[in-house]
Amino acid sequence: MAEGRPVSGSKTVMARTMLPSDANPYGNVHGGEVMRLIDDCAGAAAIRHARTRVVTVFVDELSFLAPVFVGNFVTAKASVNHVGRTSMEVGVRVEAEDLETGKVVHVSSAYLVFVAIDADGRPIALPRLIAETEDEQRRMRAAEQRRELRLHRPKRA
Repeated sequence: MAEGRPVSGSKTVMARTMLPSDANPYGNVHGGEVMRLIDDCAGAAAIRHARTRVVTVFVDELSFLAPVFVGNFVTAKASVNHVGRTSMEVGVRVEAEDLETGKVVHVSSAYLVFVAIDADGRPIALPRLIAETEDEQRRMRAAEQRRELRLHRPKRA
């Protein structure tokens, strides 16, 4: 595909209130619940760029920076950072808001790699990514560096 799509076209925001069923008996939300929100939000951003099916192939640098509690309003913000021939990196930032106090805390960040696939599950070419702002260009350069590191990691059996 020769056509490009801007980063702004893939930006995605998802949010939800954390419930007791999302947490342990002490009120701390399970990391897996935050991970699911990250994957859902990143996947939607990837589909918005590709406008086709995508699959998660790699999760890079997932970090938990602060706890999330029952009752927090958790927001995930995702956008495509870099696009190769068939794969793309999506960055996600997660914040938790205490709705009673209004305090917002950065609780997690992650980079995920997705591959665009056809109906038979074969990788297909992606439209190029157009970085319009200085911040988007900086994110693209950082994503290119992470991609090089991923490509040079030893393969596991």
